Amino acid sequence: MNHLEISQVSMEFETPTGPFSALDSVNLTVAKGEFVSLIGHSGCGKSTVLNIVAGLYQATKGGVILDGKEVNEPGPDRGVVFQNHSLLPWLTAYENVELAVKQVFSGKKSKAEMKEWILHNLELVHMSHAIDKRPSEISGGMKQRVGIARALAMEPKVLLMDEPFGALDALTRAHMQDSLIEIQARLNNTVIMITHDVDEAVLLSDRIVMMTNGPAATVGEILQIDLPRPRDRVQLAGNKQYNEYRAEVLKFLYERQRKIEPVSASSRNTKKVNRDDKEKAA
Repeated sequence: MNHLEISQVSMEFETPTGPFSALDSVNLTVAKGEFVSLIGHSGCGKSTVLNIVAGLYQATKGGVILDGKEVNEPGPDRGVVFQNHSLLPWLTAYENVELAVKQVFSGKKSKAEMKEWILHNLELVHMSHAIDKRPSEISGGMKQRVGIARALAMEPKVLLMDEPFGALDALTRAHMQDSLIEIQARLNNTVIMITHDVDEAVLLSDRIVMMTNGPAATVGEILQIDLPRPRDRVQLAGNKQYNEYRAEVLKFLYERQRKIEPVSASSRNTKKVNRDDKEKAA
């Protein structure tokens, strides 16, 4: 049995001008403990796929099966981390994680067990030193660490991440990527992440799912990343295979973009003028 199966998922949204087809027949299976990245141009439906897996959207056609059960609503078996940390500003780091833990484990864990579990997850993301800090008192990277701790504290079967490091500076982003590599190695949890960053996708993933351009986007190609773990970004920088994977993703994105680029009227006119000028010159 597949751990997670996205089967024949299509999605239409109603608009003032009629239905808009965001996704068309998306199929994907994800193994337990696998790290999968979704990549593609803006508007290719990556976030829509993630929201359907999260249970925030209901697919127009098809569906999602997680461990043999259909996904049709949000649940603690799927932790979500968005680009915006989504922390409650009046709560401390500890209290933000506590909120999720109480929701999931109330009646299942004692107060002492819940406290220990909260501290464990904050330690996992290296935030033990800031448990009493509110979001306004910590950096963007630290906020995301707390958001990841909150998601992990629910013990989800699948961790869903929608460009979690997109708003961070390059150095902080690199540190967060390294932390995610460490966390995934320790927990062997299943991760589906959306990213626009090719290097990030190759560094973190077991497979990269490349989406075609919308409307009616679907899975274009899937690239298996056969690089040994644990991965070191400095060592991989000069790795031939790493750079071949990187080039393959860039090639897909570039060629897909070229295929859908319409030739504007002004562009056609410019080409015609240039051709006429050449004919006159001849």
